[in-house]
Amino acid sequence: VAICKPLHYGTLLGSRACVHMAAAAWGSAFLSAVLHTANTFSLPLCRGNVLDQFFCEIPQILKLSCSDSYLREVGLLVVSACLVLGCFVFIVVSYVQILRAVLRIPSEQGRHKAFSTCLPHLAVVSVYVSTGMFVHLKPPSISSPSLDLVMSFLYSLV
Repeated sequence: VAICKPLHYGTLLGSRACVHMAAAAWGSAFLSAVLHTANTFSLPLCRGNVLDQFFCEIPQILKLSCSDSYLREVGLLVVSACLVLGCFVFIVVSYVQILRAVLRIPSEQGRHKAFSTCLPHLAVVSVYVSTGMFVHLKPPSISSPSLDLVMSFLYSLV
């Protein structure tokens, strides 16, 4: 909104819109956290409770479980995929609108200033999404404890 319609920023993005966006983000994060926590605490662990990670990543906890957790994993994957896909689509649509607005700026200095504002955020989002996708969607055949540790560290660092 600040780049696409800067003169309308105050009217389009008032306190009510900010509250709605914050509530949507907090609500979806809370839903995801409750589902993952309930699933994790209901798993019987038969391979001990020591992880080769520096925090409790869900795929690592599932490796310790002695029950068949396929249906649980699929259910959580579907819910998580819907939340992630919704956020991803919102981010892509926002950046397409920003790109269109920036390319309509007549001066090259103005375009450069707008791009220098947006590109660091886009880089961080790209690193976050790519490491998260690699951590959670890589096939088990290329899984190794050291690679999992490095990717989890990068994912949590960003």
